[in-house]
This record gives sequence, C-alpha cells and structure tokens, in this order.
Amino acid sequence: MNALSNEEVRLRARGAEVVVRPGSGCRLASLRVDGVELLRQGAEYGSFVMAPWCGRTAAGRFRSGGEMYQLPVDETGHAIHGLVRDVPWRTARADERSAAFVRELGDPWPWSGTVNQLVELAEDGGSLTLTLGVETFGDSFPAQVGWHPWFRRNLGLGGEDARLEFDPAWREERDEHHIPTGRRVEPGSGPWDDAFGVPDGLSATLTWPGELELKVASRAEWVVVYDEQDAAVCVEPQSGPPNGLNSHTRLVTPISPLELSTTWSWRRHEPSA
Repeated sequence: MNALSNEEVRLRARGAEVVVRPGSGCRLASLRVDGVELLRQGAEYGSFVMAPWCGRTAAGRFRSGGEMYQLPVDETGHAIHGLVRDVPWRTARADERSAAFVRELGDPWPWSGTVNQLVELAEDGGSLTLTLGVETFGDSFPAQVGWHPWFRRNLGLGGEDARLEFDPAWREERDEHHIPTGRRVEPGSGPWDDAFGVPDGLSATLTWPGELELKVASRAEWVVVYDEQDAAVCVEPQSGPPNGLNSHTRLVTPISPLELSTTWSWRRHEPSA
C-alpha cells in the first residue's frame, strides 16, 4: 500500500511502474515497462497535465459571456498549456495500482473550480488509464483538458527510433505563432508541431521496432503531435485544439463537468529466434 505523499506516488502492477509527482504539477515523472523507461526524463518532461486550456491561447485573451478575459502570457506573447502543470496538487487517495489527485482553480483563472486526475494501472500491468476532470461549484466557465507526454524517441536498447502511426481526418493550418487559422488542410507528413482532428477518437501507435509497441487511445477528438526534437515524440490527446477557448467553447457547469480519459497500452516485442 502506498503512503499518501506530496513528493512521489509510485504505482505498480506486474512489470509496470508509474511515478507521479503531485508537488510538480501532478506530472508523470516515469513510466517503466519491464525496467524500460518510456518517458523522457527531466523536470519539464515526463507527462504533464494541460488545464483549463491546452496549447496556446492567442495573446492570452478569450471571450466568455460577453466579457473579455486576459491570462498571463510567456515569452511567446501567448498563454500556454494551462495553469496546473507547475503547481502542487493534493493526493486525495492512493493504493498499489491507482491514485487520485486534486488541484483547485483560482486567480489568475477568473473562476473557482477544481481539476482532478485519476491515474490507474491495469491489474495485468499492460496499460495505464488517465482521467482528467474539471468541475465548478459556482459559475459556469469554458475549459479544455489534455496531456502532454514526452515519449522517448529511442529506448536506449540498441534498436531503432520510434515510428508513429495515426490517421487524422485533417490538420489545422497554423500561423507563424502556432495559432490555428480555422482552415483545415491535409495532414501531410512530419516533422510536426501541429493539431489534428480525429472526430472518431484518437488511436495512435508508437512502435520501437523489435522492442516495444505502445498504443495511445482516447475519445478525444483532437490531438497535437510534436516530433521536432531528436529526443522525444509527443502525442497529446486534447478535448479541443490550441486557442480552443476562443474557437471551440466547451462550458463547464455545476451539472456538466468536463471529463476526458486516455489509455496507453503496450506490449514488448519478443526477440527474434
């Protein structure tokens, strides 16, 4: 049984182990399968939560209910990846295979509410399910949720780099600030730092030939793929596209929270005879 901790929560099942650091944005710091690390290591990597928006909100501004709101911007001049990835969360409960975490929303977000993340390893150690929720107990507000995992491009076992397969319906054309223009274009070929529409839900496969296969599945209708770095491939299920607070409004109300899940499943490749 895991002790509740503000520093590190470890989940284990068969040959799989997950490390969550609630004090660092409820980030998944590690995902190991039979001793093989799948996530890029480092304080800003692993896999982090994006909420209450995903990607960039243009100039940090969005309109809701006739009011214009201003979010803090970074050096790009835009508000990026939400407000919860670098702040401490509270561990609500944890056992050997699952844990639940909570973070309150407030200033500089204009409304009060909570973000919740449930992390669950399957009993057979063959998959991990992450579930995000955003709730309000007062005024309704727009929101998005998503994950930004940094999967290692090479597992360091002497094999080839990862190959990504997915079949989006379209790619969002973006401007020089990486903000979607509203025009849908053919997916094209990578490398990418782009948002894609997957209206039937996300199904993506990362294959490290001869070593391991990992599937990322979600009912999310949007995914961002970022594979411009040599060290990692990011496959990011999202409830809406970048700048979605302006273009694809989803209201969180007291009777209609926002909830999204993703399941990562894997299998090791047997060595050739």
